[in-house]
Amino acid sequence: MVNSAMYGFPERISSVTHAVMLLGLNVIKGMLLGISIFDIMQKLMVGLWEHSLGTAIVARQIAEKKGIKDPEEVATAALLHDIGKVILIIEFQQLYEKALHDAVLRHIPIVEAEMAVFNETHAVVGMWLARKWRFPPNLVEVIGYHHRPRMAKTAPMETAIVHFADVLVRARGCGFAGDPFAAAVDPATFELLSLTDHDIAESLDFLENSRDESGGFAL
Repeated sequence: MVNSAMYGFPERISSVTHAVMLLGLNVIKGMLLGISIFDIMQKLMVGLWEHSLGTAIVARQIAEKKGIKDPEEVATAALLHDIGKVILIIEFQQLYEKALHDAVLRHIPIVEAEMAVFNETHAVVGMWLARKWRFPPNLVEVIGYHHRPRMAKTAPMETAIVHFADVLVRARGCGFAGDPFAAAVDPATFELLSLTDHDIAESLDFLENSRDESGGFAL
């Protein structure tokens, strides 16, 4: 992971100790959790891993551009932002498959289909799980509010970045997040991030340059 295009270090890192020092234990734990969970998800919801990794790649690039102190932690939050979907489809597979089917059939966002089936969304389920597992507060907020970034109080910038990255990756058609739609970016997010057309084009270029020969994203 540390040698992937996502991090872009000028020299190859060959030591595990050096990699851990560069990324930090919180990032390592988050990535391991993401890889473990989304390995399961590849069998149940094709495309979610690619969507999540693409969101992490873009979120880290924007976090660096905005001068965030720990862009790796923003990337980890982006990698885990849809963890609520994992819980719902593992625990309630038939019901979640109904929500996925309804989203496509009725041409509605997956969050609306989730509300119709569960009376709650994957974001709230993910936030509940993140709190139960004692994730850092910033990570809890990103998971819980990535569809409603203006609700974030502890980590508004990080949440806005992941919200924007999520929408951008959806619009680019990377992976599958549960529906074929790219929601509008929250206006407050545009104002907070102050990204220019050039900035957005750079993010898209970075995303494309991070693909491997098969068209996916290499770890």
